[in-house]
Amino acid sequence: MKRNQYEKYIYIGITAFLVIALSIIVFFCIFRFEEMRSSMKAIFNILMPVIYGLVIAYLLTPVYNFFMKKCMNILSRYFKNDKMTKKWSSGFSVGISLLLLILAVIGLFYLVIPQVLISIFGIVESFPKNVTKFSEWLAEIFQNNPQIEKIVLDFYNEGITYLENWMRTYLLPNIEKIITGVSSGVLGAVVMLKNIFIGLVVAIYVLAGKEHFLAQSKKITYSILKVKAANAIIAELRYAHKVFGGFIVGKLLDSLIIGIICFIGLRIMKMPYVMLISVIIGVTNIIPFFGPFIGAVPCGIILLLVDPMKCLYFIIFIFLLQQFDGNILGPKILGDSTGLSSFWVLSSILFFGGLWGFVGMIVGVPLFAVIYHMVSVHVNESLKKKKLSTDTMYYLDIQKIDEKEEEIAKK
Repeated sequence: MKRNQYEKYIYIGITAFLVIALSIIVFFCIFRFEEMRSSMKAIFNILMPVIYGLVIAYLLTPVYNFFMKKCMNILSRYFKNDKMTKKWSSGFSVGISLLLLILAVIGLFYLVIPQVLISIFGIVESFPKNVTKFSEWLAEIFQNNPQIEKIVLDFYNEGITYLENWMRTYLLPNIEKIITGVSSGVLGAVVMLKNIFIGLVVAIYVLAGKEHFLAQSKKITYSILKVKAANAIIAELRYAHKVFGGFIVGKLLDSLIIGIICFIGLRIMKMPYVMLISVIIGVTNIIPFFGPFIGAVPCGIILLLVDPMKCLYFIIFIFLLQQFDGNILGPKILGDSTGLSSFWVLSSILFFGGLWGFVGMIVGVPLFAVIYHMVSVHVNESLKKKKLSTDTMYYLDIQKIDEKEEEIAKK
């Protein structure tokens, strides 16, 4: 009897401690947000090589698994020991996966980056000429409407004057700061390259030992939690892996195909700066919902200064391309990988994009899909315990539920 009483007090004490600790954490999250954010940023900077390695390993996992199966089938003919077969297959698969990654990066730098730099230098060099050409085009358009011409040209000239004044009063006096910023940017690039190199080493170890790490994590989970809770957590992690893997890898593949189609289409239409525009369209297409608009706006402005009619053709082409991506290619590759409505997709992009920027806009949709799934599972289990219906539309016209009713028909 005394033992049960002591256990009761222990549980009360632990509950009180957890409540106080949670209250302190919430307090710091609200009133010390900037300090916590800077602390988390410092921790992330320290762990950045490991984070790079985990991301690289996760993205290479489908490639690794594919070659692992192929190598197991081939090497099993030569090794009678399953352990040796698995060891050699894992080594070959890791090597092939990293080799393909390195070849892709080398191809990017040798084929894409130089063309992009040439396009950027070309835009800078031809900017004054294009501005003059665009002014003449505006004057020609509005030559029969002098009043409209005056209003449009006044706005246009004000914009050009503002840009010139900004360059004279802000850019030139602060050129020393800009050079310092460029120097720090070069240093940051060196640090990033160092982190990526260490990340590649981390990725090798993660890929080679991912089965062992997976078994260890499950072992720890079952040792800490009850079997039911551990099963629930592992099931949610499987679902998270399915959503993230399907969405991120699928979106990368989808954006690559869109970039290639954009490159071919612009080549056929003899557009300028084909490689630069294709890269921008392909990269921004990774962002759900807003991606096509983010990529099309700067590209359209570039083409508008070169040739307004080509800008119009480009807008029509991008519209058709995005219709193809949204209605045919995207659903074919991604399917219903998230299960979210358009409202939740938009909300998740805005929220996580505000928190983590470009990365948040990419991972926000699958992350919110996992959270949404966890909440849905909890809600449905709670309703089942109360013997209530789990059909969402059932509650649309309900004013109240009879408390004495034992069970409502479930769908």
